[in-house]
Amino acid sequence: MSATNKDVRDGVVAGLLAYFLWGFLPVYFKIVGSVSPLEVMSHRVLWAVPFGAIIIAFRSQWREVGRALTHRSMLGWLSVSATLIGVNWFIYIWAIQDNRIFETSLGYYINPLSNMLVGVLFFGERLRRFQGLAVALAATGVLILTIKGGQVPWVSLALAVSFTAYTVIRKKVVIGGMPGLFIETILLAPFALAWFTWIGVNGQAVFANGDVRMSLWLVMAGPATALPLLFFALAARRLPLTTIGFMQFLAPSMQFVTGIYYGEVLTTAHLICFACIWVAVIIFSYDAIRYGRKKAPAAVAAGA
Repeated sequence: MSATNKDVRDGVVAGLLAYFLWGFLPVYFKIVGSVSPLEVMSHRVLWAVPFGAIIIAFRSQWREVGRALTHRSMLGWLSVSATLIGVNWFIYIWAIQDNRIFETSLGYYINPLSNMLVGVLFFGERLRRFQGLAVALAATGVLILTIKGGQVPWVSLALAVSFTAYTVIRKKVVIGGMPGLFIETILLAPFALAWFTWIGVNGQAVFANGDVRMSLWLVMAGPATALPLLFFALAARRLPLTTIGFMQFLAPSMQFVTGIYYGEVLTTAHLICFACIWVAVIIFSYDAIRYGRKKAPAAVAAGA
């Protein structure tokens, strides 16, 4: 087997691990469902710091971390991205614990489509015909859910918008995925530590309060946060963007199945909305594969 084929194989394995871990994340937050969302969020931030440091050391990325910490503009943008990912994490944890897994699934189905829309609105990009159709179908699905369901799916939209904004900011900062996440958790850590200290002083903290098993589960918030990103970073360096783009729909699909497992009510409005989203995903994936095949011969002809 050639080195190139081995890279692709390793990339596929790493990508599947990343998206399967993200897809099963609701199960973890259900396990710690007796703990308040803010305490779970605090543990997710605090334990991601030492676990992230181990990965940074293993991958010899301390120089990249140091460069970002001493670069005022880069650190400023990472402060913004840290705020956005913090908001995204908290809404996600709260929604899972509030039995809104379908809404979180919808949010992450919408996310890649909202990324395209941002590219058009703010970066002068143009949608290809099938991309435009996919975005229109997704918007139709959300509109139907809003009208027929009687309320705006704000959890889905908040997750999609916050993560899209986070993606845009991270594109502005030239830093690897793991070093960037490490710095973001460092920036969030003082707030998480302050909250954890406050609930601890007031006797409201679950961690280290007699339930050893739950305390261990809360420590696992660190690897649950850092490991999927590590696998994603490994996959992104070995696979074409079209493959990554297709794989990104695995996580919300698994979240959807998880919602069914936990007995959430799937209304007619939800079914219609998801049907629109799934058709949009098929169109989106078809366009990505089609465009990738057209681009490849052109790149070869140009000597790329």
